Amino acid sequence: MLNRPYVVLRGCCLAGVLVSGTLMASEETAGQAAQSVDAQQAQAALQQQIDAADDDTREALEELRRLERETRQMEASNAALSARLAEEAERQQQLGTALDTLEETRAALPLIEQDMTAQLTRWIEQDLPFLRDERLARVVQSDAQAGADSIERINGLLETWRVELDYGREIDHWRGRLQDAEGSTREVDYLRVGRIGYYYLTPDEREGGVWDAEGSEWLPLDERARREVRNALRIADDQRTPDLLKLPLSITAINQQGGQP
Repeated sequence: MLNRPYVVLRGCCLAGVLVSGTLMASEETAGQAAQSVDAQQAQAALQQQIDAADDDTREALEELRRLERETRQMEASNAALSARLAEEAERQQQLGTALDTLEETRAALPLIEQDMTAQLTRWIEQDLPFLRDERLARVVQSDAQAGADSIERINGLLETWRVELDYGREIDHWRGRLQDAEGSTREVDYLRVGRIGYYYLTPDEREGGVWDAEGSEWLPLDERARREVRNALRIADDQRTPDLLKLPLSITAINQQGGQP
């Protein structure tokens, strides 16, 4: 009987030990669970940080690529702009040179104009005396255009020069007044063959002459030469087909070389 309490006591102790063990196991399990939750939370937080870092990295890479594209575009634009600036600088230099030359040319225009006027006047005065007043008036008119500057007047003189050059390639005829040695005038038909022959023939064809450039006078034509002048007048008037003419010339080779500039 005396041993039972002891046994009971031992049973109670054992039960207490078992209960204590169970509690300790529960606490350990709970701790492990808490640790697992904490680890999961830490892992989730770390994953969020990694994801955020990945987003930042992607954004940084995108920004870097954008900056690289803009840099390449700026470099290309700068290269094109540099080329245009170089071309513009060269053009400005050429323009400056042209302006300097233009100023020099403008300064020389009055002298050029005077020289052209003098040459044209001298040429007409030394040429065969056909339409002399009309031709000299054309030179004066070209040189004295009202309100025109030097360039326009020079253009007018050039046009007069072209007209003078055309005289050397044409056959022309007209009716006009002829003044003889006594000062009396009469109506005659004039014929010009380029710048080598200048003739007249009276309407009745009884008198005719050829201008002698060397003696600056009219020389009479015989009957055969007058017939040739009449034929030439008809050719010039499109009344006859072109034909070979045998006429004395107004100038010699020396006159032709020395009479034109």
